[in-house]
Amino acid sequence: MSDMAIPADVVLACRALCKSYREGSAELRVLDHLEFDLRRGERLAIIGQSGSGKSTLLNMLGGLDVPGSGEVWLDGNRISALGERERGWLRNRALGFVYQFHHLLGEFDAEENVAMPLLIRGESPRVASERARAMLARVGLAKRLDHKPAELSGGERQRVAIARALVGAPHCVLMDEPTGNLDETTAAGIHALMDELNRDGGISFVVVTHDRGLASRMDRVLRLSGGRLHPEPP
Repeated sequence: MSDMAIPADVVLACRALCKSYREGSAELRVLDHLEFDLRRGERLAIIGQSGSGKSTLLNMLGGLDVPGSGEVWLDGNRISALGERERGWLRNRALGFVYQFHHLLGEFDAEENVAMPLLIRGESPRVASERARAMLARVGLAKRLDHKPAELSGGERQRVAIARALVGAPHCVLMDEPTGNLDETTAAGIHALMDELNRDGGISFVVVTHDRGLASRMDRVLRLSGGRLHPEPP
């Protein structure tokens, strides 16, 4: 399929995306010819039961897992056509990830974890540190900069992970249950930050969530069921 099939204002898209797994002699199709476009500045929630394939879909959208068939485009680039180095370069600049489990680097403190994507990008240590501190302050962790993950609560570790995903001002952020481990007040603060970044920076979001409150804040909600995406009524 030609890359010209993707509209210019679409930051993330998939076409005929399929993924299957073997269970003994049977083949289990988790994703069945999924198609959608995420436009710049759009916020999309994907909901569905546990085991429906939401996290699998998110990993393929981010180029971390390979589809059985079909294609994913990010910023007009067909991910399968890129080499490993090119995919890494594109992910670093265009995508932010927030996993269900934070995946922080245990030997580094909060500031260093958040600065890491910028250092990989080639920013100077001074600039990376300044931007990491500013983003940690925005998620309410200005006083926890030098704490390592083991010294932080579960909610604090998730906020560090969110700051790390947002620090590079990516075009799109993929979030897997981003507020699942946060108390109501902290989750509300993260919701507000997402709204602000979307409004002021035009960042697009794909959020996999069981949180109906978070889903209702998005521009569009799709339900993943039976391997297919179905629009949810507003």
